[in-house]
Amino acid sequence: MAKLKTVSGAKKRFTLTGTGKIKRKHAYHSHILTKKTKKRKRNLDHFAIVDADDVKRVKEMLVL
Repeated sequence: MAKLKTVSGAKKRFTLTGTGKIKRKHAYHSHILTKKTKKRKRNLDHFAIVDADDVKRVKEMLVL
């Protein structure tokens, strides 16, 4: 049986933490930033953890 390939879009978007959680970036922080407040942009700058409901799906894309 052939090896499963990682979804290349997923490997660019997700990283694993040391404890095995999956890190992601926030959306809405790439363009049209002039109308967004400093506070909103600052909060979007941090990483977030993938929600528990989506972990299985992301792991399948990353072939973990």
